[in-house]
Amino acid sequence: MATPVRSNSRLSLAMERTDQWIFSQDIPTDVVVVVCEARFSLHLFMLVAKSNYFRKLILESKEPVLTKIDLSGIPGGPQIFEKAAKFCYGVNFEITVHNVAALRCAAEYLQMTDLYCDNNLAGRTEDFLAQVALSSLSGAIVVLKSCQDLLPLAEDVKIVQRCVDVVSLKACNEANFPSRTPPNWWTEELSILDIEFFGIILSRMKKRGSNALTLASALITYTERNLRDLVRDQSGKCTKSSDSDDPGLYARERELLQSIVSHLPSEKAAFPINFLCCLLRTAIFVRASNSCKNELEKRISVMLEHVTVDDLLVMSFTYDGERLFDLDSVRKIISGFVEKEKSMGVFGGGDFKESYPVAMHKVAKTVDSYLGEIATYPELTISKFNGIALLVPKGARKFDDDLYRAIDIFLKAHPNLDEIEREKVCSVMDPLKLTYEARLHASQNKRLPVQIVLHALYYDQLKLRSGADDQPAAAAATRSQLQSDVSLVRENEALRSELVKMKLYVSDMQKNQGSSTKGASTTSGSRKHSFFSSMSKKLGKLNPFKHGSKDTFHIDDNIGVDITKPRRRRFSIS
Repeated sequence: MATPVRSNSRLSLAMERTDQWIFSQDIPTDVVVVVCEARFSLHLFMLVAKSNYFRKLILESKEPVLTKIDLSGIPGGPQIFEKAAKFCYGVNFEITVHNVAALRCAAEYLQMTDLYCDNNLAGRTEDFLAQVALSSLSGAIVVLKSCQDLLPLAEDVKIVQRCVDVVSLKACNEANFPSRTPPNWWTEELSILDIEFFGIILSRMKKRGSNALTLASALITYTERNLRDLVRDQSGKCTKSSDSDDPGLYARERELLQSIVSHLPSEKAAFPINFLCCLLRTAIFVRASNSCKNELEKRISVMLEHVTVDDLLVMSFTYDGERLFDLDSVRKIISGFVEKEKSMGVFGGGDFKESYPVAMHKVAKTVDSYLGEIATYPELTISKFNGIALLVPKGARKFDDDLYRAIDIFLKAHPNLDEIEREKVCSVMDPLKLTYEARLHASQNKRLPVQIVLHALYYDQLKLRSGADDQPAAAAATRSQLQSDVSLVRENEALRSELVKMKLYVSDMQKNQGSSTKGASTTSGSRKHSFFSSMSKKLGKLNPFKHGSKDTFHIDDNIGVDITKPRRRRFSIS
């Protein structure tokens, strides 16, 4: 309730000031002009002398005496009408860059032009615009800002067009030939404008030949000033939180950010990468449209080799730094960079022997370090961790030491994972691409699954036997042999476990049969032995070669006989 009281008090003061210069004429007033909540007691003949609007109103009125006129629609409100009324009475007042646009529009509204009366209000404001307001960049910007509440009349009288032309021309000159320090002072001046007028200025500057860096400088300053609470710096430190589910929250910031992104120059590398990351973090926070976020993700992916770990962390955490955002944007950025490199034909089908560009190696190192930073947060699941790690081709990593460090941190932060889950986490790493120091650490790391430890130890043993140097080329040369040996070891382990199971099964069967079964089998065996023995003796008597040279009955099976030696034959005519 305090605000209306203050407003009424200001209007009362304005009316008292008006009454002072009206009553000094010693002629009673005959008309009351109502402008919103303000009431002005004036003389109709003084208004008709300068305004064709009042003249037509009297002529077209059906009332015999016009005593009340409502002018609530006049541009500028009560304050501007008061100055227009003073002009009709010949009372001096000050025309400034802040009120000249409103006075010009009010003059147009009241038809106070030179066609109706010489040296009228419209002519006075036009002279001030041409000689004072539009003669400097700062003055033109202030006049243009004041036009925001005067549309569309300000456009009809060409004030907006004239201001845009002057501002764009002088801004281009200041960008190319600064007249004061700091050189980008003009960007601070532009940042007071509404986003629509600001976008028009940028378009006009581009047509005048301004480069992308000049436009980007203006956009950065405008964003940092108008989204100060959200885009404070590139560190991501802010006290705001995104816990609220209110869809109307940050509606103004959302619309402003989407408009800023729509005015970004087409040149992808015109903006600093940390500024784009900060914009994307803000877009995620205020729940901007998908088209807005996709545009920022594409721009970041183009320059991903210049992104630091801090830049990725800026757009990964909430403003309080306590929780992770959805990491879809990070995945899209990395995936977009990899697809871009593939489309350029730098590398092909994913063979580890292929050469990757330097940018790809740099991105791989950044991603691995980034995984190490976010691995400690409980909301990071195995699928999200592996999903980001697998976006980088395995051949792009010369060594997997950074990835091993991230895996170790993840396993330490998630101690309740079972053996299968730990193996799943480690599946994104190649143990054969670890350096000697990393393999030594892995061989003693109790958090790693046994399979990874065996891989590291086996590789070292193979290197000791082969005498190979600790170089990536040596690891590549022995990879196929290692893989075959490891598969053979796994098969042997499987067979050994099956044999152990079979022995246990047979042992159990024998225990279950009992002593009676054993006695029966022994009796049957002795009977069979006596039967065959007797038969062999009887058949032995029928041997025609018994005690002859070809008798083989007496040869023991344990005596070695050379059966491979061919029999000697006689080749004669007889």
